[in-house]
Amino acid sequence: MSEIAIDWTSIPTGRLKRMLAAGRDVMECHRVLTATSDNIVGELIKTGGTFYEWTHYPEGDVYDRQSHAQFYYHAHPKEERREWDEHGHFHSFMRPRGMPDGCKPKQIDGFEYPEGPNDALSHLVAFSMDEFGFCQRLFTTNRWVTGEVWYDGAYVTAMLDNFIIDHAQPSWPVNRWISGMMVLYRPQIEDLIRQRDAKITLWQEQYPDRDVYEDRDLEVTSTEDIAVAEQMRAIGAELGRRCKAA
Repeated sequence: MSEIAIDWTSIPTGRLKRMLAAGRDVMECHRVLTATSDNIVGELIKTGGTFYEWTHYPEGDVYDRQSHAQFYYHAHPKEERREWDEHGHFHSFMRPRGMPDGCKPKQIDGFEYPEGPNDALSHLVAFSMDEFGFCQRLFTTNRWVTGEVWYDGAYVTAMLDNFIIDHAQPSWPVNRWISGMMVLYRPQIEDLIRQRDAKITLWQEQYPDRDVYEDRDLEVTSTEDIAVAEQMRAIGAELGRRCKAA
């Protein structure tokens, strides 16, 4: 686990205000679900019948046809998640039609690229959830984990601005929550993507005879524990400091 130290003084005021607003959205989603004894995870999987490990929830994933953002939730077998003690996690993606101009996949020898014009999707970040439906950790993964097409970190970071799920199905609170989390934790996500690339580079140097992107010994490439309340306090404190200094 990393310990990302955010330099709050370096973040523009406009971005801090957007992060604060996104955090309020996240907290509002939790509030309205808690009012009926629901939570983010339960809200998404409740219509899927028996909950099965590895199965994507919802079936077919959630895909926004305007932004081309995508996500799904799933859980690994219990014996594979003892270290993290998580219920499961969300994987988030961006498809090519939603990427900024100029984003090109990394050319990897021997990799078979998808032929469809919108199929070369990129993984952005994963949200690890506890048993109560709260996000406890952010992490990135190696290519083989999600079957993504690999993009260098600078391109992945550029994609973050375009991630929004702006429709009501299958759950408006969940869609609004994950869209808000992407904004609220933007500094940490950017840092995790940088760490991801650094880990891949180091692994290639250590094991030059392996295909690093298919190496099953490298699954999680960066990770950071989080707490929404702490993030909100830090943002509020910095904005308050700037108001006093003005």
